[in-house]
Amino acid sequence: MNTAIKNVVIVGGGTAGWLTAALLQKVVGASINITLVESEAIGTVGVGEATIPPIRLVNQVLGINEAEFLRETKATIKLAIKFENWRRPNESYFHTFGSPGKSMAFCHFHHFVNRAKAFGAKASIWDYDLNYLCATQGKFAHIKAQDTVLDLPYAYHFDASLYAQFLRRYCTKLGVTRIEGMIESVQQHSSGNIAAVTLQDGQRIDGDLFIDCSGFRGLLIQQTLGVGYDDWTHLLHCNRAVAVPSKRFETTVPYTRAIAHTAGWQWRIPLQHRNGNGLVYCSSHMSDDEATHTLLNNLDSAPLGDPKVIHFTTGRRRKQWYKNVVAVGLASGFLEPLESTSIHLIQSAIVRLIHLFPHAGIDSAAVDEYNQQSELEYLQIRDFLVLHYHLTERDDSQFWRNMQHMDIPASLRHKMTLFKQNGKLFREQNDLFLESSWLQVMTGQGIEPDDYHPIANTLSEQQLMNMLEQMRSVKHEPLASLPSHDAFLSHYCQAK
Repeated sequence: MNTAIKNVVIVGGGTAGWLTAALLQKVVGASINITLVESEAIGTVGVGEATIPPIRLVNQVLGINEAEFLRETKATIKLAIKFENWRRPNESYFHTFGSPGKSMAFCHFHHFVNRAKAFGAKASIWDYDLNYLCATQGKFAHIKAQDTVLDLPYAYHFDASLYAQFLRRYCTKLGVTRIEGMIESVQQHSSGNIAAVTLQDGQRIDGDLFIDCSGFRGLLIQQTLGVGYDDWTHLLHCNRAVAVPSKRFETTVPYTRAIAHTAGWQWRIPLQHRNGNGLVYCSSHMSDDEATHTLLNNLDSAPLGDPKVIHFTTGRRRKQWYKNVVAVGLASGFLEPLESTSIHLIQSAIVRLIHLFPHAGIDSAAVDEYNQQSELEYLQIRDFLVLHYHLTERDDSQFWRNMQHMDIPASLRHKMTLFKQNGKLFREQNDLFLESSWLQVMTGQGIEPDDYHPIANTLSEQQLMNMLEQMRSVKHEPLASLPSHDAFLSHYCQAK
């Protein structure tokens, strides 16, 4: 297709559609016309309320004022995820956005901790993680530190519906055209490329490039172009979720809770005006009624509506860019929200498209590169999610026994083996998750390395303990002056 790209049509609203429109309009909007088609009659999934730190970079690119954003989306701060009952019932650990201590050029900090543990010291990587310390004490503030050792990376919890509305207002001000209506039919060129979509009222919307943000149904990428789908339920067995909001807590914690149950797990997300709750489960081991009952019986506050059951198939479209259609959001695939990657996959898809934007016409090399990068990103996130399930010692249900004994990807097996043998961690190219993330989950799920890096032996036992104590003091020092999470939100949101 050699047609210059002038008219971009986004099919579908919600977070996927409006975030796509916002980034495209902000970065390349001067050279294209953007039209978004959505219908108020079509509901959105709207449960993706937890994010990871790259969302802040997107907001910065868009020029969004953080205080306004927090107010308008009823957002809270997220420093970590607390995993409860995953390794064993009644045990928990944190996966934070921070990292323990301060690593050396050739040796990560956890090797020094592991050496101390080898001679009997009671040490934990989380003792040296500022994100963990702030999360467990319910504290937060913007820290302006001269040394990266005191970095406090964070993300947000927010109301996904309010976020979409916030972005809609943003896009409208920038000149994005919004058209309300249900799509009745899709028109194609003889080449198979999409020519236009026609609404129920007869209005035809032509475009050169179409972004499919139509959710699970994949109106363009699947129903029209039939690209196919890679089903990963053999690795990630859960295929349903039931969600319900509940009343807010008097105190909001700055982390997400992921609580394992007999056939899945439950999320708890604190917002300024309510809590987000849901249970992700496997329908082969838990019925919809049982899942709903389990969720409602494990709420910490009164429900604010009726539970909503969502069906999904874990996996990805075999091609996320095909002909002149790019699939974004749920139209491109689905990975359960265990590590809050859903909204990140939206933003990374659009950033990738901007890098490869076909202003002079679509070429196969750019399409191939886009699809290769998309596939790798999905595979790497998939493996990280599988890690949580496979590394379990739970024996209280057939679901968890299946997790322990299932075949896992060779790439994941290699990472686990390498860490078990000597504590080594290596980040693959473009892997979303840093070494510290793999470290925390593998440690939290019970892998104890058999050895540590020999650089850790360059210190005597006393020198090592002095170094660890000094690092611990440095990490604890800011805590006394930090406000509570709720105090920060109250002051910050009102002051700006």
